[in-house]
Amino acid sequence: MTPFSDPSRTDATTDPAAVGGPGDRLRRTLGVDRRRFLSTCTAVAAGAVAAPVFGAAPALAHDRGRDHDHDDDRDHRGHGRHVLVPAHKRGIILYTVRDATGRDPLTTDLPSGFREVFKQLARHGYRQVEFAGYRQHANAPGGADLGTVEGARLLRRWLDEYGLRAQGNHGFIPSSWPLTTADKDTFKKQLEIANILGLDHMGTGGDPTGSSYRADWDVAADKWNALGAIARREGIKLYTHNHDSAYGFLLDGGPLDDQGRPTRSSGIRKLEYFLKVTDPKDVWLEMDIFWAHVAQYKFHTYTAHDGSTRKNVFDPAGLVARNNKRYPLFHAKDGVVSTTNGMGYDMVPFGTGVIDYATFFSRVGQRNYRNPMIEDDNSPSATDPAQSLREAKISYDNLAALRKRRR
Repeated sequence: MTPFSDPSRTDATTDPAAVGGPGDRLRRTLGVDRRRFLSTCTAVAAGAVAAPVFGAAPALAHDRGRDHDHDDDRDHRGHGRHVLVPAHKRGIILYTVRDATGRDPLTTDLPSGFREVFKQLARHGYRQVEFAGYRQHANAPGGADLGTVEGARLLRRWLDEYGLRAQGNHGFIPSSWPLTTADKDTFKKQLEIANILGLDHMGTGGDPTGSSYRADWDVAADKWNALGAIARREGIKLYTHNHDSAYGFLLDGGPLDDQGRPTRSSGIRKLEYFLKVTDPKDVWLEMDIFWAHVAQYKFHTYTAHDGSTRKNVFDPAGLVARNNKRYPLFHAKDGVVSTTNGMGYDMVPFGTGVIDYATFFSRVGQRNYRNPMIEDDNSPSATDPAQSLREAKISYDNLAALRKRRR
């Protein structure tokens, strides 16, 4: 497969709705799709339509202020430039508080369902969220399934009400390839919902493939290039989220096994190869920093084509820095050292573990581009129903406290 070498940026000066450009940000604030936005821009340019064309949007003035007012990014000495994650970029994936969105509001006084959870997260200080699907308890306002056009409008109203912006969703990626008509239609419906919510990104919580073989990653690349192109036409960046195995070594040479598959590696990691063979205009990544550090612990040697054992220690921040804007999203998840679970780390609330996030964020830079989302798979508790939202506050405070290390 021919590697892509195009820079991972879109020319926002020639396309008023280019992904990430100022016109695209306005379009998302208004919650309209790219096609309608472009047609209206064309009409305005021709003098046929007088602004404002979409009607009042209650979040517009708020979002404009958010983009330019970073006084709350300054520490008590006024050193705002040392803040590693600006206030408007501090987010959380709702999977972390899935027990709260999923519990019955008729049986508890704790925040329940999307609206009450949004309210509580905003009180904690969060400005961004990432969805992990659109389902909640059936007794919460709006009902169980908000993964519809009507449900998305309701979610968008609540997000605006509490000053939150949704940045992404772990949702539907078609299983078929080539795409079936039904899968393609469902995918496009999810893009419509994403645009109503104002998402810049839409993706999945899984890896492109679980295989270790280059041929399977080539197929995955073809599929993601096609899906990413569809998403880009609707103004959305399509992303994949990693687990540790995706940063293992690709089997691409050496002796073949009894099924004709290679058994040794050239030393390239699976997602590194995926980055080379996908179009940087169409395919984006969300690094789960915890799982990347698990990969660093697990995958540090490989068997080369000649049978020798070679060392190659994974550098998560280095991979992000080399691929720059192809990593717009992170999962900020912390861990403490474990010598017994085979992963090297046990998950804990952000800022209470040993992963050096100050160094990581300092090295990757682009603080006003990256979107770190707090995640802790273990926050929901069967015995302490208030735990996940309480730990979300701990994690927020620790994220906000990160400062760039002085040299």
